[in-house]
This record gives sequence, structure tokens and C-alpha cells, in this order.
Amino acid sequence: MKILGISCFYHDAAATLLEDGVVRAAAQEERFTRIRHDPDFPIHAIRFCLEESGTEVHELDDVVFYDRPLLKFERILQTYLATFPRSYVSVLKALPVWLKEKMWIPQTIRKELGYDGEVLFTDHHMAHAASAFLVSPFEEAAILTIDGVGEWETSTYGYGRGTDIQLLKSISFPHSLGLLYSAFTYYLGFRVNSAEYKVMGLAPYGEPRYADLILRELVHVCEDGSYQLNMKYFSYHYGLTMTGKRFEALFGEPRREPESALSQFHKDVAASIQRVTDIIVVKIARHLEKTLKMKFLCMAGGVALNCVSNSKILEETSFHDVFVQPAAGDAGGSLGAATYVYHTILGHPRTSVMNDVFLGPSYTQEEIERFLAMKGMPFRRLSREELLRETAALIAQQNVIGWFQGKMEFGPRALGNRSILADPRNPKNQSIVNLKIKFRESFRPFAPSVIEERTADYFAFDRPSPFMLFVVQVQPHKREIPAVTHVDGSARLQTVSKEQNPLFYDLLREFERQTGCPVLINTSFNVRGEPIVCSPDDAWRCFMRTEMDYLIMGNCLLEKKKMNEIPVEVRQEQFELD
Repeated sequence: MKILGISCFYHDAAATLLEDGVVRAAAQEERFTRIRHDPDFPIHAIRFCLEESGTEVHELDDVVFYDRPLLKFERILQTYLATFPRSYVSVLKALPVWLKEKMWIPQTIRKELGYDGEVLFTDHHMAHAASAFLVSPFEEAAILTIDGVGEWETSTYGYGRGTDIQLLKSISFPHSLGLLYSAFTYYLGFRVNSAEYKVMGLAPYGEPRYADLILRELVHVCEDGSYQLNMKYFSYHYGLTMTGKRFEALFGEPRREPESALSQFHKDVAASIQRVTDIIVVKIARHLEKTLKMKFLCMAGGVALNCVSNSKILEETSFHDVFVQPAAGDAGGSLGAATYVYHTILGHPRTSVMNDVFLGPSYTQEEIERFLAMKGMPFRRLSREELLRETAALIAQQNVIGWFQGKMEFGPRALGNRSILADPRNPKNQSIVNLKIKFRESFRPFAPSVIEERTADYFAFDRPSPFMLFVVQVQPHKREIPAVTHVDGSARLQTVSKEQNPLFYDLLREFERQTGCPVLINTSFNVRGEPIVCSPDDAWRCFMRTEMDYLIMGNCLLEKKKMNEIPVEVRQEQFELD
């Protein structure tokens, strides 16, 4: 049985192909179009999923969309009517898009795919819940979903048992923890629905001096974690901005201009909203723990990508373990929609656990070599043993490596197949990779990848973390990896097992053999403002436009010094900076 799940039209459009309960393929549209967070109908991602699984459109048993457009449109109309005339400009901008595109999901699917079957719909937060629980290793678990907004819901909690999911309570728009965090993202001069992780990365440089002010004026939080925003300080429910003059007056400073200098005030504001987010998320988790009396927790929704708050749940509750959907945002809604129909609606038993996210396109050695020959790029072909030995040696010699292998990752993290790698022992690498390769802010931290069985030697953590969704403390006696140790001594950890990624695992082992260190810097293979690379062409272009030293695609090794002059068409391209 083949089911296609689709999410689109807001941000991070994606598609997932489920076959007999197993995810055969999943990808985000942005990786194909090269438009970061591309919201459009994911025709390229769908075509990939169909081709990868060997599926013709007429062979699809079901096509499922990840939310209910009519309910969402009802919420938008009611909100705009309630806030009119302040909402006048927003109405003029939103209505044409809805009337032309977002209302007509079945028609769009049939037209774009040539599909003549029924189109099914799930509730937005049910898709999030299913994406976390139904692919988790738990037979039963509490479920928590938190994001900006779905149809009406912004946060929900409930539980899953077997294939059944029950969502018990919710918080509704305009009260939203996700939108609260995004309001501060906007106030700090970063891009909403794109750069919330920058706020999280900036927070350790500040003190939460304004947390009490936020809790007193902006959001009222109850002991069970339910919350209510003071909407007089926000404008997202009627306008085209998140905050206005009243918000600025509360903090005594105007909104930061994008790309302007970051002051200690901005760092303290970031620390404050992170502290408030931690408090709310932990309160909700404790309430679930108390009322549901379950040992495990599953999480999804955009706020579940806040790995600092995720870690607070592990630290401050007695849940035995927490599974966070690695594609926790809207992209993962395509997975949740498909799994919900297959398991919960149709009742098929769960047989598959999401142990990795390598679900995207891959390229054969022949395809890679054909591409390099077409570009006239000199390269060396290495055996597997040579590849591991030379790559580890190059990293140890303080070279920065573009690493392009196997299937592309699904979700926002590069986990060893579309990665930029460097030596974590060199403190200069944090700024070198940020400024010369990624072209991004110098405060941004990098994640460490570590051999799973060596985790406890370097990090205060007692379990696998394969998806980079938890922040942990670096062991005090192992501060020899400064390039991945944040200012507060923390690190956003990825553990790597041989079962999940044999080649990347063996590279870490070889680096340890040569240097004694089982850890590498692992950051996504892209520059600021662009999606993670998907194809050999994407990887080559990123390599040529940065100060990366070597590119390794499959078994091909390219050295920057031996490249010809950068082609004119690449040199003329301009970066789209966010």
C-alpha cells in the first residue's frame, strides 16, 4: 500500500512516500528549487518520492494533505474581522492568495500530478503528533506538539497507544508559544520562520534580565503550562509585522535593524525569551507526566526544534526518554499525514522506527564522475580505505572539508551526508567556518558529531542523540574541543552509530585513530541564505564560492588549489543573504 503525504503553502513544503508503513522517500521542496523554506506546491519533492519508490501516480492508494485549509481560512477570516480595520492591509494581501491557491488543494493535486483519486486531510497538529509518535520506538507515550499555528491550535497534548492517538487539550490562536518566540525573533532583527535558531544560539551570550518582565506583561503562564498572551503588545494577528511601538516601549529599545550590530541588550533579550520558553515547555511536560503517568514523551511542531528546551525536559522531568521528530516543523507534516492514515485510520500495525533521516536523493559514483568531467574539474578517485584515511588526515591538518555522500537528510539538520567538516580542537575553526565558509554571524555555534560509544567520555549525556535535537554540557575535563563548545559550555550533540551511518562512523573512528579525538565539527553543507545542498552541482557551486579547502563527493577528492579559475557564471552569482 502506497500513501503520499504532502505539506505546503506556508513554509518548508515537503513530500513523503509511505509504502506498507515504511518511509521510502521524503524531501523538502527547497532542496530542489534552491529557495530556502520554499512554501510552494512540492512538485519536485513529489516527483523524487515517486521515482525513488518506483511508483506511478495511478498506483497511489491515498494522497493526504497535512492540514484542513477550510478551517484555517475560517480562522483567518474571523481574526481579520475581529481586528478590522487594523487588519485591512493584511486582508488585501492574504485573500487573493487564498482564493487563487490555498483553498483548492484537491484541484491542485489532481492538476499537478494527474491524480484522479480522493484527497484526504488531517488536522495540522494531528499530523505533527503522528509524525512523532507513530515512528517512535515507544508502544505508548505522551505527545506534545507546539508550533506557530495550525488551523486554530498552537499547542496540543495527548497520548499514543499502539496505533491510536488521542489529543486531549489544546491552546488556540492567537495565543501561541511559537509566535511569541517568533515575535522576539522579529524584534531582534532576524527573519521570522527562518532564523529562530539564531535567537537560541545568541541566548547563552546574555543574561535573562527580562524574563520576569515577559512573564509579567507579555504572557501569563499557569502551573499546568497553559498560557495566554497579552495581545495588546503584538500585531501578528492583524498586521504584516510581529510587534509594534508598544512592544518597543516595553523594552525601552526600538527593533534592531537587520544586519546591524548586536548589543548586550539584544543578547539579554534572547536569553530572556529562551528562559521563558524553557519554563513553559517544562511546565507542560510536567503536567503531562503527572496526568498521563507515562514513561516516554514524543514531540513535534516547530518549537520542538528548540533543542535547549528539549534538554530541559530531560533534565527537569522524570520521563525516561524523549523522542523528537527530526523534521519537527511543517516538512514533517507530510510524514505525519501519511503515517496517520496508514496506521491510525486504516489500523495497520506499526513495524518501522525512524532510526535515521537519510531519505532524500543519492547519486552514484558514475553520476558524480560524469558531472565532474562535464565541468572539467580535476579530481582523484580513492578507495574507501584511502578516502577515510586521507579525509581524516586533511581535517587534522586544519583543512575544511565539504562532505557529500549517500542519501540527503530529511529535515533541517545535516547529519553526515551533506555536511561541512572540520577539526573541533582548533578554537579558530569556529570563526573560520562561520565567516569564510558559511558567511554567517560569528556568534553561531557548531555541532559536534561523536562516535556513539564515546559520548559519555566527552559529553554529560547518557543516551544516543542521532538528530542533533538536544543540548548537553561538554565534560569539564574534555574542553579540548573548543570549536564545538558554546560560550556556556554546551554543545548541540549528534551521536553517530555504525548502523545509522557506516561511512561517517568510520570517518570518526579514523579521525580518532589519527588524533585521539572521536569528535568532528559537523555543520550543514550550505552558505547562509541557501538550503542544504542536494545534488553534485549544488555541492560544487557551494565549494567554489567559499573558502572550503577540499570537496569529497562519493569517492572523488577535489582540492581547491587545483581548481581552474572560478567559472564566470559562478563568479557572477550573488548570495541571497537572509
